[in-house]
Amino acid sequence: MRGLHADTGYLLYRLGLRSGQLFNTFLQESGLRLRHYAVLRFLATCEGALQRELSARLGYDPSAIVGLVDDLEKLGFAERRPAPDDRRSRVVALTEDGRAFLRDTDEAGRRVTDELLTPLAPADREALHTLLLRVAGNGLD
Repeated sequence: MRGLHADTGYLLYRLGLRSGQLFNTFLQESGLRLRHYAVLRFLATCEGALQRELSARLGYDPSAIVGLVDDLEKLGFAERRPAPDDRRSRVVALTEDGRAFLRDTDEAGRRVTDELLTPLAPADREALHTLLLRVAGNGLD
């Protein structure tokens, strides 16, 4: 393992897996997965988005977005509305129930992050976040 732990990319991959496991465990009660949560969090930042925009911004396959939005619609957390400038397109928007779900999960999300970053002091957590934002800004928008 020593060789793998010398590889920053591998460590990021493993950390991503662990983070996903923790988030999926906390979301399990609701029937959602991290991918659903990501869609909801993105929708909370805008007035709605086309499915192809969700696919591009979140890095998910377009066919996966369709299923995720279907699931969120069934739960009443998102809805498809006609696009104002193209009747054939649909905008996915967060509902009030979706906003309430996000508010209700804020504290649990912080606990997951705290568990993941337990070994780090607050200043180190801030530094890590700053560095991750810099890396994410380089192609992960």
